[in-house]
Amino acid sequence: MLTELIPVPKVLVVEDEWLVRAVIVDFLRANGCQVLEAATGEEAVSLIDGEDQQLDVLFTDIRLGGQLNGWDVAEIFRKHRPAMRVLYASGYSIDPPRHVSDSQFFNKPYRPEDILKACKP
Repeated sequence: MLTELIPVPKVLVVEDEWLVRAVIVDFLRANGCQVLEAATGEEAVSLIDGEDQQLDVLFTDIRLGGQLNGWDVAEIFRKHRPAMRVLYASGYSIDPPRHVSDSQFFNKPYRPEDILKACKP
């Protein structure tokens, strides 16, 4: 009997608040996702530039410490990975919205279960 393999999504989580990042990273890992994490937009971009990572999902906060915000990160990643799913989260953003196509926005506080559902193919 052949069993169909369920693909494991590889998710990059970009969140500058360490506790928020730790909670969602731990939740995603506990539910079968492979997770890379970054605390800044610059760190996230270096992950994609420095390695040949196959990523399925970018999950980024909008307001990040550093020069790059979540909109910037998503636009850069979309250039590298046109088919990658993009998920945004924010409780408050002074930056005007710049959603990339086929992206999904989550208000903070979000339910980790909703993020997991959006990460799965």
